[in-house]
Amino acid sequence: MNDVLWQPTADHSMLHARAQVLAQVREFFAERGVLEVDTPVLSHFGVSDPHIDSIPAEFTPSGAKQGQAMYLMSSPEYAMKRLLAAGSGCIYQIAKAFRNGEAGSRHSPEFTLLEWYRVAYDLPQLMEEVAQLLSLLLAPRLPDLQWQFWTYQQAFEEILGVDPMLLSAAQLQSLARQHIDIAMPDDTPRDTWLDLLMSHCLEPALPEACFIYNYPASQAALARVKKDSAGHAVARRFEVYVQGLELANGYHELTDAQEQAQRFAQDNETRGELDKTPMAVDQRLVHALQEGMPDCAGVAMGLERVLMLANGKKDIAQVLAFDFNRA
Repeated sequence: MNDVLWQPTADHSMLHARAQVLAQVREFFAERGVLEVDTPVLSHFGVSDPHIDSIPAEFTPSGAKQGQAMYLMSSPEYAMKRLLAAGSGCIYQIAKAFRNGEAGSRHSPEFTLLEWYRVAYDLPQLMEEVAQLLSLLLAPRLPDLQWQFWTYQQAFEEILGVDPMLLSAAQLQSLARQHIDIAMPDDTPRDTWLDLLMSHCLEPALPEACFIYNYPASQAALARVKKDSAGHAVARRFEVYVQGLELANGYHELTDAQEQAQRFAQDNETRGELDKTPMAVDQRLVHALQEGMPDCAGVAMGLERVLMLANGKKDIAQVLAFDFNRA
């Protein structure tokens, strides 16, 4: 009996659907004068984000006895920001990305990110552009999407009837245990309870097409932090959901080099608390910010998830030529 693992996991129609989406993306940005760029997949630095694990690689020069530790990039973000600091202007990239530990019906260790940066855009402008692109790409199956724009606080109030900005870790723990059957230690961090409530309770109950923005400042990642109308410190970032599936994550980008270095250090402290290996700080990004990166907003969109929604597929393997198990 022949081994079936040589066969593709996507059928021919999906190969054509992917090609069409890529063509639509390139036309969309060409019409707007956004430059397509290409940055390395292999880097001397991984990411420090405690919720993302880079896949290590090793480069061994010919004849050398010892290799050099490198990483497959989890996102082209750092390299693209270095281009922005060098004066590239508005840019986008269709990039292969790699993340350790992520495999399942919605995740693949290797996947395709569409990432773009708009100079002089704020968060509302970028959210509007993301909505325009997704409306175009999803039109074959979801032609009449009605976009909603909710703050993180509003989402919790609408669905769970609570203000997440005011609840303590103990209160969030109690709320989570009312709604989720999960065993977690009592000293689980506050943000973990928030994430559990978001994934288990909010995401399935969101409007069909919804942006969530102004996350807690503790979840800023690489976004700016500012005060909202109620005086709460919030991260100027958003996530996009269609039919409960997260498609994109965007920021009003941090441009302060000193703040960036501090966040790298905080990431590594958190990694230590989670028994994860600290990551070497990417000083090349810090130096680029020191030189001056323009005010901009950026977003990363998972193209396989867009393809899944646009074609009614439930498993990411169905939109990959060869999934992880057949690579």
